[in-house]
Amino acid sequence: MTRPLVLVTADVKHMDNYVWHAAPSTYLTALTRCAGATPVILPSLGSEIEIDAILGDVDGVLATGSRSNVHPDLYGGEATEANGPYDPARDSTTLPLLKRAVERGIPVFAICRGMQELNVALGGTLLAEIQNLDGRSDHRAPASDSQDERFKIAHPVVIEAGSRIGRVIGTDPVRVNSLHRQALGTLGDRLQVEARAEDGTIEAVSVPDAPGYLVATQWHPEYWAETDSPSRRLFEAFGDAASAYRKQRLATLLPA
Repeated sequence: MTRPLVLVTADVKHMDNYVWHAAPSTYLTALTRCAGATPVILPSLGSEIEIDAILGDVDGVLATGSRSNVHPDLYGGEATEANGPYDPARDSTTLPLLKRAVERGIPVFAICRGMQELNVALGGTLLAEIQNLDGRSDHRAPASDSQDERFKIAHPVVIEAGSRIGRVIGTDPVRVNSLHRQALGTLGDRLQVEARAEDGTIEAVSVPDAPGYLVATQWHPEYWAETDSPSRRLFEAFGDAASAYRKQRLATLLPA
């Protein structure tokens, strides 16, 4: 297999009298069509997953967005009915997964909930229901049955000078979609702000001292990756990093 293998995080869903571990197809097709990678969905089984073992056999990690929020107990917040739903099984899997991926230098692309998970995994905090905070815009998706309407381009973000993401998509402001109720509060260890919305909301972060590609966005580039140039370039850069990591990883397995 020449394509890099990328772990994709999974939500836990209760449907049709089954418990499903699932990831939306938009992330999977963005990986296959734009990143040139093969996605492998990782079930959210918490401590039953041997994280180091599986990370030794893959070339990247994609942490997806979700309707659920990271549980506030994990960052010193307060759980409320309005702040839900929660997915504790995903939390127990994805947070240690992301922390170890960072420590091992494995390429990571974290999106929306994934970016919030990355921040919490590295010791940061989250702000809940930011539409209720003074000075913040409403970053929630439009109420619509149309996914194109929910994921439509909504507002500009300003890219930080010298940022990793700026080297991929340029430093001019770009317009992005917006579907979140939470945002980063205190930054986790090693994280650096890469982009902000006009109201100051953190829209992208990176780990600048990571040996591999490690970028997170609050917006959803996966939805428009095939038609929007900045979104596609983010997935292409992630795919290139995963391919380079795969080449390095396989070289260590060859006999001397």
